[in-house]
Order: sequence, then C-alpha cells, then structure tokens
Amino acid sequence: MLEIRNINKNFGGLRAVNNASMKIEKGSITGLIGPNGAGKTTLFNTIAGVYVPDEGEIFLENQNITGLKPHNLFSKGILRTFQIAHEFSTLTVLENLMMVPPNQYGENLIYAWFRNNDVKKQEEEIRTKAIEVIEFLNLNHLTQELAGNLSGGQKKLLELGRTMMVDSKVVLLDEVGAGVNRTLLNDISDAILRLNKEKNYTFFVIEHDMDLIEKICDPVIVMAEGSVLFKGKFSEVKTNEDVIEAYLGRGLKVKKV
Repeated sequence: MLEIRNINKNFGGLRAVNNASMKIEKGSITGLIGPNGAGKTTLFNTIAGVYVPDEGEIFLENQNITGLKPHNLFSKGILRTFQIAHEFSTLTVLENLMMVPPNQYGENLIYAWFRNNDVKKQEEEIRTKAIEVIEFLNLNHLTQELAGNLSGGQKKLLELGRTMMVDSKVVLLDEVGAGVNRTLLNDISDAILRLNKEKNYTFFVIEHDMDLIEKICDPVIVMAEGSVLFKGKFSEVKTNEDVIEAYLGRGLKVKKV
C-alpha cells in the first residue's frame, strides 16, 4: 500500500531521518516506535507532505507521491491524525464530521443560488454518513456537543471519525494514546481494530504506549537515530537486544517477556 524508499531529511547539520526504507502492507496495522528523537514524527511529516524529503521516494499503491502537499495527499486517500487533536472547537461533533468531505455543493455559489435542491440532497447524504460514523464510535451522546468541550480521548475518537468520512487508503495515527485515559484508550483501540477488520483500513501508527502497540499492531517497526533498526512482531521486538539497548540508552524502560 505504502512504500518508503531511502528517505533522508536534514535540518541544517542534523539528519533527522537517515536512509529510512519500509513497506506498509495493505490491510495492516503497522506500528512505529523508538526513543524520543528517533525521527518518527519527521518521517510521518514527510509522508504526510509537511516536509519534502532531501532524498528518497514515497509510493502509494506504486504511484510516486513524493513531495505532494497534504491537500493533494488527502484527495489520494492519505489521512493523518495528530498527537494534539485539531478539532473545530466551536462546531458540534456532527458538524465537525460533516466538514470533512471535499467538493461540497454548498461551497459553490452557483449551486447555492440555482441548484439548491442538489445542495440539500448532498448535505443530507453527508449528515447520514456522519451519524453512521458517530454510532460506530459510540459517540451518540455527544452528537450536538461542541467539539471544544470534549475530553482529550473523545477528541481523538472524533479525529478517527473524520478519517471515516472519506475513502481513506492509509491513516497515519500520531500518538493516538497520548493524554488519553485507559477506558477511552480501549474504546479507541477497539475502533481501530474494527475499522481494520470490518472495513479493511490500513493504519500506520506512532505510539509510545507499548500495551497499545502490542494490542493492535503487527508488524512493528523500530527507529533509532533516524534509521530503521528492526521490524517484526511485537514479541520479537521486545526481546531484540538492539532495540533494548536503543531504549535503555536513553533511559527508557521496555517491556520484558
């Protein structure tokens, strides 16, 4: 589904991503872990079009998408969530979801003036889709709540819901567990697993919560100092001596068998 080939990204004299290559298989939930400063977020930002790589290429279903802007990648089916949720705080949960689909007739002045019935019909279709998403995520009780009033975990669920409003091919999840209580984190992880199994969503996940990685991700890719260090099942990752050394070398604790 997604292939990263020999990506390098420099900031001045610092090489944040160093000759990184990996493949994200269609229908997988692939985890990306590593110590702070390993280059994970820089790699995500490069895939998502925030940065242009200095060297290397990125392919989506064998199509070269290197250097495309985020809005172009959105239209091709690459969606990204953020460690800090980016909601429209003064709009309701329902309205946040309805904002997502592109090319809405109501945004076109000609349609608004002369084809109002088409505008209304499309808006009702989008509303129906949004309600289905809300029900899937068990957010019914928050349908008319302002997004700014949601908890951190509820905002993460809303961000996940926004990816469901369009035909996502790959969803990049950036620390979906950050700042989320354990109950809501279970809801989020269950929703990710359901989207993967029932709708064949492909996920690429940066995460520091090893319990979450173990629950949802296979395979897991480990980065250190900008490079890919290891790839395998979580059971292999957590017993690999190079991975343990990379974490312990930065004062972090890894989960033992």
